Amino acid sequence: MKTYKNLFQNVCTFRTLNDAYMKARKGKHSRPEVVKFTYYLERELFILEKELKNETYKTGRYRRFIIYEPKKREISALPFRDRVVQHGICAVIEPIFEKQFISDSYACRKNKGTHAGVAKLQKFIQGTGNSYYALKCDISKYFSSINHDVLKKAVRRKISDIRLLNLLDEIIVSASYGKGVPIGNLTSQLFANIYLNQLDEYVKYTLGVKYYLRYMDDFIILHESKEHLHEIKDKIRNFLASLFLTTHPTKTNIFPVSTGVDFLGYRIFVTHRLARKSTVKRFIRNAKGQIRNYEKGFVSYEKMIEFCNSWTAYLSHGNTYLLKNSLYNRYFKNVA
Repeated sequence: MKTYKNLFQNVCTFRTLNDAYMKARKGKHSRPEVVKFTYYLERELFILEKELKNETYKTGRYRRFIIYEPKKREISALPFRDRVVQHGICAVIEPIFEKQFISDSYACRKNKGTHAGVAKLQKFIQGTGNSYYALKCDISKYFSSINHDVLKKAVRRKISDIRLLNLLDEIIVSASYGKGVPIGNLTSQLFANIYLNQLDEYVKYTLGVKYYLRYMDDFIILHESKEHLHEIKDKIRNFLASLFLTTHPTKTNIFPVSTGVDFLGYRIFVTHRLARKSTVKRFIRNAKGQIRNYEKGFVSYEKMIEFCNSWTAYLSHGNTYLLKNSLYNRYFKNVA
């Protein structure tokens, strides 16, 4: 297998770091730490360039907080300068790993995403018909279970630049010891795909599964035989154990495709797709909060319209015309 050397020098150039800064500031340019970094931009980038070249750069301190939508998760946020570095790293190494990823992995990749994943799964279902069965799996506590040694070995299958590997290793162990990568790091998204690409290759090339689709730690397999899916499920569990991962006990199921496949916020059928009930409930909860904040002056009119448009766009990927009109008339008619 081909490995790549002489990559580190591409990460720590002023041009790479400046491009990384432009990506890191998107949607965050008004935040105080970004404003300060921007004011001293040239100086800050030269400092980062020097630290990287001298191999004295160390990941900063994480700020941890809890979010509750769509579910409770701990987020670990780094200082802005560290996010610039991670954008620079990903710009160099992501294209290398992209070449080996399967086409039907849809999380955190260019020209992929939730809507593309939903569309492809429906295409699978339309091609197989209602006589097939689905195996739906969820990996339990995925990000916090990623084994550092296994991840490092997976990275080293493609990268052999010692200085870059040292930098990546430092980031891998920066938030925890032995296992886990923090939700919130840009590199964690790439690491997570590198890690489970091992599963993708096992399922596609060793087990020979035709209808397989993964979105981060959720994946779907379709087959005409329910018994065969049970066999595949056991083999996958054994393989995941070698990666120090387990499937969620209540979120791993085999069922007829005809009942609809619940995936990425939609319930997908051969002929149509519907918004998941929990998705609609979350929209209603968020809408009520947004309206309260708007009425109190905490949220601008522009932000309200942005919120409304984002949810309208999301729902438009399903057969939700009546639902969209109902929700709009109930929550946003008087605002818009």
